[in-house]
Amino acid sequence: MSSPSLFSRLAPFIQEYIYNHNWTELRPVQIEACKVIFNTDAHLLVAAGTASGKTEAAFLPVLTLLHENPSTTIGTLYIGPIKALINDQFERLNDLLKEADIPVWYWHGDVSQSHKSKLLKNPKGILQITPESLESLLINKHHELMRLFGDLRFIIIDEIHAFMGSERGCQILCQLARLARVTQRQPRRIGLSATLGDDLMAEEWLCSGTDKLVITPKIEGGKRQIRLAVEHFYVYETNRRGAERSQRVGGFPPNPTIVGTPKPPVVATGVAERGKEEREGSISAYDRYVFNLSKSRKCLIFANNKSQTESVISSLRQIAAEEGYADVYHVHHGSISASLRQAAEAAMRTPNHPAVTAATLTLELGIDIGYLERVIQLESPLSVASFLQRLGRAGRRGEAADMRFVCAEEKVSSEALLPEQIPWQLLQCIAIIQLYLEERWIEPIKPLRYPLSLLYHQTMSVLVSMGELSPAALAKEVLNLPTFAAISQEDFKLLLRYLIEIDHLHLTEQGKFIIGLAGEKVIGKFQFYAVFPDNQEYVVKQGTTEIGSIVMPSPVGHLFALAGKTWEVVDVDFKRKIILVKQVDGKASIYWRGGSGTIHTKVLQRMRQVLFEDIEYSYLQENALKRLQSVREIARDAELDKRNIFQLEKGKCCIFPWMGTVAYRTLERLLNCFCRESLEISSISGDNPYFVTLKLAPKKIESLYSEIVSLCEQRIYNEDLVSHAEAPQIQKYDEFIPYPLLRKAFASNHLDMLELRQQVALWQGYSERPTY
Repeated sequence: MSSPSLFSRLAPFIQEYIYNHNWTELRPVQIEACKVIFNTDAHLLVAAGTASGKTEAAFLPVLTLLHENPSTTIGTLYIGPIKALINDQFERLNDLLKEADIPVWYWHGDVSQSHKSKLLKNPKGILQITPESLESLLINKHHELMRLFGDLRFIIIDEIHAFMGSERGCQILCQLARLARVTQRQPRRIGLSATLGDDLMAEEWLCSGTDKLVITPKIEGGKRQIRLAVEHFYVYETNRRGAERSQRVGGFPPNPTIVGTPKPPVVATGVAERGKEEREGSISAYDRYVFNLSKSRKCLIFANNKSQTESVISSLRQIAAEEGYADVYHVHHGSISASLRQAAEAAMRTPNHPAVTAATLTLELGIDIGYLERVIQLESPLSVASFLQRLGRAGRRGEAADMRFVCAEEKVSSEALLPEQIPWQLLQCIAIIQLYLEERWIEPIKPLRYPLSLLYHQTMSVLVSMGELSPAALAKEVLNLPTFAAISQEDFKLLLRYLIEIDHLHLTEQGKFIIGLAGEKVIGKFQFYAVFPDNQEYVVKQGTTEIGSIVMPSPVGHLFALAGKTWEVVDVDFKRKIILVKQVDGKASIYWRGGSGTIHTKVLQRMRQVLFEDIEYSYLQENALKRLQSVREIARDAELDKRNIFQLEKGKCCIFPWMGTVAYRTLERLLNCFCRESLEISSISGDNPYFVTLKLAPKKIESLYSEIVSLCEQRIYNEDLVSHAEAPQIQKYDEFIPYPLLRKAFASNHLDMLELRQQVALWQGYSERPTY
């Protein structure tokens, strides 16, 4: 089917929309998606770059079929990972459907009850929803699901890489299976993503619980120009470093071309003089550099934690005020109020006006924020996928994507210990960039084998939605959900007995399960719908205007930063969890406790290669190049290419594992479980996944390498590294899981002896015998 014939196959109102918006042709991804939807009954996976037209690829054929044969209930269910993306897609679809008789609805926590009521009265068209709101419908509207979804034809899951490998993604698969049981229908599924490291794994995830095949059209990505620059600074404030990191995901088109001369790379005009370590009054060279990169531009600054977004915007505001520039600065993260987040999004969309927003992953996904001149990344992202997703936010109007990395570290003396002399963030930046430029490699996403927190959640959700059930009926409903294939009958019985014991379940005289009194307190809150942890934060208000929220209240009179501004606490209402504030001058700080992410072993291996190859990467700026040259000299002098274990001082040594987060964690536990006594280890510390520091008997240091190799040759399993005295609680509902199951899940989901063995075998290739 050619492009002209496909165009004529589309609904008349879509053809009119294409004419009115001056489209010259359908894009390759849209042509291929139409072929699959029109000519087969298979599921569809659209794996194509950012700004390639994926959303339209899904909706153009789906809307055409709904136009030709209107559904009698909701016909298409669109599931998005965040509210902002749903709001954005809602506006885009409304524009497309102006001339069509297909209603579009959105449903999440910020949508008014009146809007939701209109849908419930007349369920037709397209529903855009978050997994949490879909869970609410499954529980509270269980007896109306047939009326709402009985003629459901399509399910579109956007940004599926944000769901795969997580309990939230497993929750979606459970929800779709439960919905299919009620309606006795298997709607076709369409998955959208720009960053998939393994299409086959994504296909398996998308078709889970169904009997349909998945078709992933092979779409040739056009070459896209990108401009990259990496700079490095020494700083003196630890809050600049962003030590608390969190996991990211994302995407970008394949086959980019780097533009700019090899030496020096393209840099912004008016950049502050680099190489200064002294501070210019209260403004650091680091802050000045970021200010000049973003000055008078439409610019998005990505940080790896909330605290860093607050710090950088506060600094930029201070510089702008001192130099007479307008305040065009915004902060966008999960603890900022919805109104301020929407104001930031609107400012970024407004054409021909500078705007600078610092964000976490809340703006990493595919929200349309218009033309971006530049993306700035503070420190290294955790993954290639995150790098690509963030890079893809810039240059979305046919121009080159422009991304600048700014790495910082505290200055240490030449006498510092070896691991403290290595600029880990700079090496990680280079490794991530090179992995994509050289190999087009993106991290594969490992599925969860034992999502026990979700098992609790779905057990309670199924029971409260369906009413009382016998143990056998409850087990059938839950264990047949596609994500619980590894859960045995015995495991589930153990969970049910424990839930009876803690009064989350109650067994009636008739032998039926109902929710227990303690369980009612959990499911009775709206936070139950989510499987990710809910932070009970204090709402911050200036008068009646909500600014955002913070975890711990400060005393009256104290200052803190939020939304890039400084606030003084006027009053604290502990009962209502409200903090009243007034805005003041000056700069303050704030801290959120963040979760660490997972770095893939291949990134660490490429970091090691960066240390020892002689390449001078064209995108490195002056400071970054000098820092790389200096650390390469340090690495050569230390013979870091020949060994992994170094004696730092008497009774203290360091291991450079060059392995990812999971294998590193496994190594730590192997040492703790099997080497503490034999090597007389008194402490194990380090910085996952970069290095491990051990304090042990001086005479035992030479035995460390052979001990690790010997242990890796033995039949040691993941379960052997989890003691019977511990029960790691990581996910939201792990506190309600019996300890034996928690240990089993931790061993399976978070440890990997097989990978550790593979990586230790590589150590032996570096040198026949390590020296100390």
